[in-house]
Amino acid sequence: MSNRALAIAVLIAALAFAASPVIFPEFAGYRPDLFPIPQENPPVQPVGWAFSIWGVIYAWLILGAGYGFWRHAGDGDWRPMRLWLLASLGVGFFWIPVANRLPGLATVMILVMMATAVTAMIRAGRGHPWLEARPVALYAGWLTAASGVSIGVWLGGHGWLSPQVAAILCLIGIAGAALAIQSRRPLEWAYPAAVIWALLGVVAANAPRGNWVIVALAALAAIALSGRIWQAYARR
Repeated sequence: MSNRALAIAVLIAALAFAASPVIFPEFAGYRPDLFPIPQENPPVQPVGWAFSIWGVIYAWLILGAGYGFWRHAGDGDWRPMRLWLLASLGVGFFWIPVANRLPGLATVMILVMMATAVTAMIRAGRGHPWLEARPVALYAGWLTAASGVSIGVWLGGHGWLSPQVAAILCLIGIAGAALAIQSRRPLEWAYPAAVIWALLGVVAANAPRGNWVIVALAALAAIALSGRIWQAYARR
């Protein structure tokens, strides 16, 4: 596929991905009754307002893809990112209807979305960060956190771990993965910012319940990622 065709495809995929909540409405997280052990407000899940970040992600991805098609359709600096981003958005378009019925398959899909989005971020050029790498970085960061949340809910819902232990292990996994991935593009602050936003959502969800272990773990992970951002720009 030519670079120009990829640019068009990414723009169409970004528009379709943003339209997916309208095409496939009524998703508000995995339904508790989809699991053998119903999951009502699992501790690994952020508070509802944290999911508002999707509005920013959709808009920024469309803006970046539109700019890339308009001004850089044939630019070789953009090409390495495009195929990976197209794959992630293509899987993402079908994620909501799957998540409404098959959370196990949805967990696999979100891991694929995350892996391809992270690869797109790492391979993105550095010429136009606000419209090339950065919107993808925000998207990849949220998917990193969402993948951990999905795994945690799945583990608790099938009784393989208690919801509390699943939350602890998955928060450690999210923090470790985010720190490792962020080291590949240390100046792309949008990636850790999205993860931090999700972690703050976990803090907000668990503080009213007095679940201080989860609150402390999520807060420490957010502090570690914030420190990594400061360190990267201090070195610069």
